[in-house]
Amino acid sequence: MANTQQSSSHGKLTAVIAVAAVVIVLALLSAFIWPGWALNKTTTPTSAPTSSSTSNGKKSAAAKAPSTPTISAKPLPTDATSLLKAMPDSVVNYARTDANPSANWTSASPLEEYTMTYSTGDDTKNIALITAQWSSADDAKKQYQALTASLTGDEIASGNVKVSGKTTGSYVIRKDASDSKKAVAVWINDTAVFQANGPSDAVTTFCQKFPL
Repeated sequence: MANTQQSSSHGKLTAVIAVAAVVIVLALLSAFIWPGWALNKTTTPTSAPTSSSTSNGKKSAAAKAPSTPTISAKPLPTDATSLLKAMPDSVVNYARTDANPSANWTSASPLEEYTMTYSTGDDTKNIALITAQWSSADDAKKQYQALTASLTGDEIASGNVKVSGKTTGSYVIRKDASDSKKAVAVWINDTAVFQANGPSDAVTTFCQKFPL
């Protein structure tokens, strides 16, 4: 009789273990089959998209660009002005490969103006950047308004430029009306105005990541 009871208990224990094993297996399977059940929501995907504000207030996703350039920036001349020295060596994966005085906006009488090239090493993807500074924010604003008024391509993004939480200017990015694969970004920050031309996606990221 004792042997019969032990055998019965052993059988029940085996059944319980078997059921528990099945439950564990099903739980593990559901973790990978049921959407989101076992995801670590604090992990950022390596291909996480970035977003920008568009004219209608919606967000448009863009593929994340490399964060550092693969080429070195060209050193600035020893007599570089404060404005030129303020220009970053790199912006995301673009490095400054050229910087020279220019006269594109002479009619607007800036104090100084420079044209720079930012590159990834692939000349077909270069971004041309023009920057100039005026003695007053009002004069800079007039040039900004003239430049943005001349842009006729579809708007990609626009918004405010902020420094330490304070709005110091604004920006507009539009498709290049003469080449749909390119874009033009114009922005103003206090007394300085900037204009970037190049591949559409690259210009959008470049403008929004530019530190000035």
